Amino acid sequence: MTTTEPRAGATAAGPDLTQLDAWERGGTYTTFRGHRVFYRREGAGPALVCVHGYPTASWDWHKLWPELVQRLDVVAPDMLGFGFTDKPKGHAYSIVEQAELHLALLAELGIQEAHLLCHDYGVSVGQELLARHAEGRTPRWRSITLLNGGLLPEMHRPRPIQRVLASPIGPLVSRLSGPGRFSRSLARVFGPHTQPTRDELKSFYALVERGGGKRALAELIAYMEERRAQRERWVGALLTTEVPLRLINGVHDPVSGGHLVDRLEQLRPGLDAVRLPVGHYPQVEAPTEVLAALLEFVARCDPHVVR
Repeated sequence: MTTTEPRAGATAAGPDLTQLDAWERGGTYTTFRGHRVFYRREGAGPALVCVHGYPTASWDWHKLWPELVQRLDVVAPDMLGFGFTDKPKGHAYSIVEQAELHLALLAELGIQEAHLLCHDYGVSVGQELLARHAEGRTPRWRSITLLNGGLLPEMHRPRPIQRVLASPIGPLVSRLSGPGRFSRSLARVFGPHTQPTRDELKSFYALVERGGGKRALAELIAYMEERRAQRERWVGALLTTEVPLRLINGVHDPVSGGHLVDRLEQLRPGLDAVRLPVGHYPQVEAPTEVLAALLEFVARCDPHVVR
């Protein structure tokens, strides 16, 4: 991987998206297998790697960012097909490759141990990283915190739009989808009392739309089948890992909410789980509560973290 600065004058498409512009200006670009990859790195202390979800990007962490970087060396890339990173047409996107992107970035940055924070699509990346950790591969993970995501394929309840995107007509539907349909679909996975603002929905959509990203939605959705194919490896890693693990779960999430935690508590007795009265995006819907739960856990696992 080779690192470059952001493109001069780069801006996010769409109305009044100055927060996204500032987010990009605060990051940089590197290269992974011939593709430009955007990432943010800021702060000092033990490293924390933030792995975002589908269909959004590292900007998902922006409400946590100011507090996190006061205590930790925070690294947050946009994965292939997401956000400011390249979205190659016809690419065979995979969770395994996204895990390898993170490993390549950490090697470039000289990070040999870190804490993990994963959400949605990113929890599967985290599970692959845990599986490699169990095989003795670097880096060393000091802890892993998992927000809402499909940790158990059989408990995952995809939304109707996800099923359509995974079908043969998915590419057509993704190209025809506009901001209205996207916003309605995304809002339905938020909690009833913690709905996204109009500006947040505009920002989420702008990140998806950038660089042909609507087309990539149907190509990226293959992760649902990959989860089923990799179930033994990824669920095995989740249930047997010796890396300290905490769940922070928005229980009102219809996709991977309280029903998922209930089942995991059966499979992994003594599971450390924090339940919040929000939906699928706890870091957006309840950032103060997520920060408190995350920092308390990370500090307990690592004496070098300041609470």
